[in-house]
This record gives sequence, C-alpha cells and structure tokens, in this order.
Amino acid sequence: MSTSGRKGSADPAGDEDADDAVFKALANATRRRILDVLKESPRTTGDLCDHFPDLDRTTVLQHLRVLERAQLVIGRKVGRERHLTLAPVPIKRIHDRWIGEYARAAVSLLDELSR
Repeated sequence: MSTSGRKGSADPAGDEDADDAVFKALANATRRRILDVLKESPRTTGDLCDHFPDLDRTTVLQHLRVLERAQLVIGRKVGRERHLTLAPVPIKRIHDRWIGEYARAAVSLLDELSR
C-alpha cells in the first residue's frame, strides 16, 4: 500500500496533489452546486451558465476550470458546443481512502446487532 493509503499507487505525491485538487474544488459552494446540476444530467456549457443566472458566464467558466483540473468534470467539444459530464471517480477515491473503512465497520456492527 502506498503512503497515500491506496493500493497499487505508483506516485503517492501525485495522489496527494490529485486529492488536494478535489478538496479545493469541493470547498466552494458554487462548485458543489455545479456538480449537483451535472449529477442530474450532462449539460452544455451554455445550459450550465443559464442554470446560474446570478453568476456571469466568466465566473461559471472559472469554476468549471477548477472542477476540470480536479477531474470532477469532463468536458468534450461537440461541434461548437462543449458538453460537460460529472466524473465521480475522484470523490469515490477519497471516500474509499477516508470513509470506506469506517463505513464497512458500521455495516458489520449493524449486521451483528440485527442477529
């Protein structure tokens, strides 16, 4: 197991940097709201900007850049549009690292109590 707590990780420093980027991205309420919208369904950049009328387009795009750097959002060009999709793997990786062990223990305890 690597220093970062994940099996088979070749670059613990890279894992830490990736986790830092995810935590930075999730630390902002607007970015979490963007992820909530993308969780419902993929959107184009224009659709996403329309979903946040209180923010100007530049601000939404800045938040998207942070989310993409953290690999929480995947953007791909389709013609003139950019399609955005939620990428939950980084959140799952963090869950497995810090919460998974406790969740397994809680499930085991509940299982014992139900007997």
